[in-house]
Amino acid sequence: MGVEAMEQLSTISYQPLATRRFVWRIVDVIVAGIFVYAGVLKVLDPVQFANDIDNYKILPWPISVALAFYLPWLEIFCGFALVVRLFYRGALSILTVLILVFTLATTAAKIRGLDITCGCFGHASQNWSFPSHLATNLAILSALLALSFKARSANRPQN
Repeated sequence: MGVEAMEQLSTISYQPLATRRFVWRIVDVIVAGIFVYAGVLKVLDPVQFANDIDNYKILPWPISVALAFYLPWLEIFCGFALVVRLFYRGALSILTVLILVFTLATTAAKIRGLDITCGCFGHASQNWSFPSHLATNLAILSALLALSFKARSANRPQN
């Protein structure tokens, strides 16, 4: 095989890998954007977010207030960590736990007959139905799990 043929072959074989990396980076940015956006909305109105947490009737008011000031910043920092790939797996783990807890709390509230809005995306999500919230949460959770599995498989040693 000539040098030109080898160069052409190597270029062809790397294109799918570059495309896959690009697609995964887009998923990173979308998921990060979701959490940064939601976090910023909550930071702008922590009292409303505290009320939203309290509506679930799971935690005492002082803990709801503390979470209303802490969780939005955690979402924002984890979102940025996904984009800049700093503490990437830790950010994925934290965001996965957050979305799992939120999904379970929302489901528990629905089972108990509480009609609440989550407040996650400000006014845009106030009129969503429970199935819409659940579908959104499950889509975000799926993306986070896919990114987690991709990150773990990328760090495995190749034999």
